[in-house]
Amino acid sequence: MIRWLAAFFIAILALPVAAQDTMPPAPYAYSQLDNPQLEAEAAALMHTLRCIKCQSQSIADSDAPMAGDMRHQVRSRILAGESPDEIRRWLIARYGDYVSYEPEVSATTWPLFAVPVLIVLVVAGVLLRRLGQRRGSSEGQSS
Repeated sequence: MIRWLAAFFIAILALPVAAQDTMPPAPYAYSQLDNPQLEAEAAALMHTLRCIKCQSQSIADSDAPMAGDMRHQVRSRILAGESPDEIRRWLIARYGDYVSYEPEVSATTWPLFAVPVLIVLVVAGVLLRRLGQRRGSSEGQSS
């Protein structure tokens, strides 16, 4: 009886995993738009968006199902007449700032831009101070 219950619970837990593999891909995940100009806009946008699952590939280059869904969204929205900027904003609102290879300065991303500048300023200040101390000590020794 316990074995049957354990097998039942394992089967129940495995159902979501099995469901992911049986879903057909979205229509525009792996096919291009008929209009070459619209497809060029979609492709340019897709190269600037990061795959959430792969994290090191754009959605244009990734084979992950999530990237296919995102490609479908981009192409569908381009066909609906949305601009690439509107689509980018929608994807950022849905998936977060990380989805974009070109992050914008916002309340959550400003440290990414400010911290490197602060580090450079601190290093420059330390170097200038040390160089100033060396010059002062070498001038005092040569007199």
